Amino acid sequence: MENFSSYRKALVVLLFGGFLSLFNETILNIALTDLMKVMQVSATTVQWLATGYMLVVVIMVPLSSFLLRSFSIQKLYLGAMGVFLIGTLICLIAGSFSILLGGRMIQALGTGLLAPIMMAAAIAQTPLSKQGFVMAICTSIILVGPSFGPIFSGIILQLTSWRVLFLLLAVLIVLCLIGGWLWLGNPMKLTKPQIDIWSIGLIIVGLSSLVYGISIIDSRLSWLIKSGTIVLGLLLLVIFYRRQFKLKEPLLKIKILQQPRFLAAALLVILMQMVQFSMNVLLPMVLEGGRQLSPLTAALFLFPAAIICALITIWAGRIYDSYGGKWLILGGLLLMLLSSYWQSTVSDKTAVIIIGILNCLLYLGIGLAWSPNQSLALSSLKKSEQTDGIAIINTFIQLGSALGTPTFVGLLSIGEKAINNQQKALFNGFNIAMKGAVLIIFCCLLLASYNLRKSKKSSHI
Repeated sequence: MENFSSYRKALVVLLFGGFLSLFNETILNIALTDLMKVMQVSATTVQWLATGYMLVVVIMVPLSSFLLRSFSIQKLYLGAMGVFLIGTLICLIAGSFSILLGGRMIQALGTGLLAPIMMAAAIAQTPLSKQGFVMAICTSIILVGPSFGPIFSGIILQLTSWRVLFLLLAVLIVLCLIGGWLWLGNPMKLTKPQIDIWSIGLIIVGLSSLVYGISIIDSRLSWLIKSGTIVLGLLLLVIFYRRQFKLKEPLLKIKILQQPRFLAAALLVILMQMVQFSMNVLLPMVLEGGRQLSPLTAALFLFPAAIICALITIWAGRIYDSYGGKWLILGGLLLMLLSSYWQSTVSDKTAVIIIGILNCLLYLGIGLAWSPNQSLALSSLKKSEQTDGIAIINTFIQLGSALGTPTFVGLLSIGEKAINNQQKALFNGFNIAMKGAVLIIFCCLLLASYNLRKSKKSSHI
């Protein structure tokens, strides 16, 4: 009983830390307009509070596999939370934009590790028969954490200053530090791998170039710079990939991508995340510009879908443990496909409540498919490979976020340019963006069908 109580306390600490890391990603999104005025910077400059943060996070996630094999869970969690706290305190007292940006990037050095720590430690100390449920809780946090950021910050900004966001965040981080010190152990075996500096350099510069290149696609920079940055990132990542096969102790066991089941499920993560993450950007834009809702009202509009997604994800985890994930994945993707198609037909005359219901149906589908797909991916790996699998999946989640926003906002912009009336133009752009989502989700269905046919019959399929 005592061991079970300790396990539950450790799980709560890990899950809350993971939630804070994802919650922090979007906590400033609704405050950017205020910060432009306070810090006297342009929209192009202020968006670096999001872009710069993402650049650091996407670098830290793949490094988590190496760090998890080198340091105990407790030390790594406390270290990551400590860095997160330092960055938060810098943001709290920041008197200029450069200091605020520096604080955000220091935050990201810590938060980039917290989601992989949460998933790896939770899976490592959970029996196989319960792993689907625990994975569901972890992935529900990854899905809904970013949705709570704008809602929380919107309420705070209605009442007081943006600095209070960081003050409250600092208090929550201190609670996590206390919980981590009291209840976290080390459920994972440490192998103390050798450091390969070249691999670290390749993945840092490669991922930074790729994500930065994607983030500036919609900018006024020349296409030579934009395409060159993306090509450089891809080239360095290919070199990194090939180098891992030559190392006795690779930084990341990239060879697991050669397993068809894992690769197909990991690609599904990117495609589904492109759609899921982008809806948090597209819908507020359409509702604020097309229906003149306030930023807080638009953020609250996303709340029911986020709650539905969290609850269904946890329920789907329980079903996966008992019956497998085949029909959950296919059924969820089919529901996503139908709801995206219906959303591609909405207009400025469509009732807001109908748009909300369709968004809830989309997130219901995401909740059904998301966690079983990741559980299926990890079940295809050996126990010793799961830490690397988690690092790769979390990296792909970040890549999906980075790819999705410019893709769908770009489609929205194309649709807007076709019509002069601003209100109608926004909905026309949204229709085109959702048609793009239909195409992506249809590809997901084909990929999932292929993957499930190739999977060997087991209790987890």
